[in-house]
Amino acid sequence: MKPSVVVFDIGGVLVDWQPHLVWIDELGSRGAVETFMARADFKARNARADNGARFDDLAAELDDPEDARLMRQYVPGYARAVESAIPGTWELIDRLKTRDVSVHAITNWSAETWPEGLKSQPRLAEVFGVTVISGREGVMKPDARIFHLLCERAGVTPQDCVFVDDGLHNVDGARAVGMDGIHFTGAPALEAALQDRGLL
Repeated sequence: MKPSVVVFDIGGVLVDWQPHLVWIDELGSRGAVETFMARADFKARNARADNGARFDDLAAELDDPEDARLMRQYVPGYARAVESAIPGTWELIDRLKTRDVSVHAITNWSAETWPEGLKSQPRLAEVFGVTVISGREGVMKPDARIFHLLCERAGVTPQDCVFVDDGLHNVDGARAVGMDGIHFTGAPALEAALQDRGLL
């Protein structure tokens, strides 16, 4: 059975997420920002936010008041982190839609930063039939539940779907529930993979 629905990840596929840009002006250099992010264990805390935690609560865990203050700046400054698009992928979505291919999205993204991200990337609110945001649901890729949730809301089966993600572990998670999967490495390779499936 050939897939008839394309489900996109967003960060790293459609939008270039660069969180250091939130603090670059205040801290003066990428190196200084990365030092703060490492000290505050930003990667782990951001993953918890993607799973439903609030940044104010995550900031309150930090012992250093200055680090806590900087962490609290992340949500209001978030639009800067997603100002740039990944080259070529939006055009592929437009082509899919002209062929009446349904497009949906599953993203590991904080419920708090999602509205801020839409200020830089407003099309994200418009282009997909169904968008499942992990921070709103309290479940993240590659957990099987998030793929089944998308299918339930979109009225499709996993076998109807091809899932596109820059994280191979997430692609493997989609395949485990019965979806086809494409590991995103750039728009040209994605275009070829979609053509191979008769979707473009």
